[in-house]
Amino acid sequence: MTPPPRAALSGGLGERAARRRFVAASFLFWLPVGLTMAPMVLLFTERGLGLTAVAAVLAAHSLTAAALELPTGGLSDVIGRRTVLACAGVVDVGALLLIGLGTTAWVLALGMALMGAARALSSGPAEAWYVDTVQAHSGPDADLRTGLARGSAAQAAALALGTLAGGALPWLLGLGPDTAARLGAYTAELVLPLSVPVLVGVLVEIAFVVHVLAALREPPRPTATLRGVLRGVPGAIGAGMRLGARDTLIRRILLTAAAAGTALAAVELLSPGRAAGLAGTPESGAVLFAGLATAGFVCSALGSHAAPLLARLAGSSERAVLAGLATGGTGLLLLAVTVFSTGAPALTAAATGYALVHLGLGAAGPSENDLLHRRVDSAGRATALSVQSLALQLVAATGGLLIGALPAGPLPWLLGAAALLAGAALWTRRTAPAPGIQAAAGPAAPVATGATGHGGGVPG
Repeated sequence: MTPPPRAALSGGLGERAARRRFVAASFLFWLPVGLTMAPMVLLFTERGLGLTAVAAVLAAHSLTAAALELPTGGLSDVIGRRTVLACAGVVDVGALLLIGLGTTAWVLALGMALMGAARALSSGPAEAWYVDTVQAHSGPDADLRTGLARGSAAQAAALALGTLAGGALPWLLGLGPDTAARLGAYTAELVLPLSVPVLVGVLVEIAFVVHVLAALREPPRPTATLRGVLRGVPGAIGAGMRLGARDTLIRRILLTAAAAGTALAAVELLSPGRAAGLAGTPESGAVLFAGLATAGFVCSALGSHAAPLLARLAGSSERAVLAGLATGGTGLLLLAVTVFSTGAPALTAAATGYALVHLGLGAAGPSENDLLHRRVDSAGRATALSVQSLALQLVAATGGLLIGALPAGPLPWLLGAAALLAGAALWTRRTAPAPGIQAAAGPAAPVATGATGHGGGVPG
């Protein structure tokens, strides 16, 4: 039997077209996340929730995302990338509507849980679609790093733009003398100025769903059955969990994700208080931190965009990961040093350290994923990405608890720096080339996609 041409396997898309569509999908999904970052906690407080209730509502997001991370990755490997991505967008539309219009704690918690489910559904399928499409069109040696870098840069740019817009929209609406009163009167008190960025995110999310269904074409898959899905997803999850045990390179990637989780937990937990200390008051510190957060996303985008150049200058993806993590660790050390100083020099040093952390992590990410995608095949690609994301999230949660329990001062920052530098040290020795691309899903997952019993992944 004559095998189908590569153009058919890639849905007729070349590398550049696939890259553009992947970048657009990355930007559209993450823009609503950025829009909600600035007003979220203030909106919950405005709805009458106390700090304990706000923490519980936010926890609903994290717990749901962590619980569904692996099942949704396995689902994407079984039934297809586009279907799962479209479901992520639809679930996020419902989540944003509940958050933007909800007035009680349980409704807001449900909205955050749905947002966590959407986050888990979106973790991996778009990137897996891009890699599948490019490798189907150009072969397993196709350039992946450029597209992965631009996708990461698009995510960071969307977060930066969304954070700015999400903070500015309620402020602009507040300039009118009766804007809040009119919004309340027209919407039965459901819409507040702080709700507007969240509801704008609904429109962006709808555009994301339309883009996914129209642009992210996949070759036909065997019709999925409920029995097939129930058999295939657990197999994909189990094989994903075994990835690190059987492959040294993948184990390094997962340990690196854990190191990055610890570093990010330190930055997220400690930066607001440090900003307030440098600015002099909590109010001024909030403004300073908003600016730092936006600058951090911009630096992450710049680092991601520069990742292919860094890999070429360093000589390999592995050395590029080493250089990126070392840069981030240096930034955390600089943040630790600023604890002992105040004034303009301390502010400059802190801003430089903050920028280096995000620049380094942004530069390391695309090269890490380039290595990961060359180690696994289409049948388990989304699952592998979900395992990587889960490693980061779980260690970030536990690392955050440990960092929060440490005494104030340089020690919490140094813990994050030590974790990131230890992650960099993992890449000082080259890994032997894999004997061949291995299927992360193992023999169990391909059974799942339909009555034919054939795998549904796009051949690489």
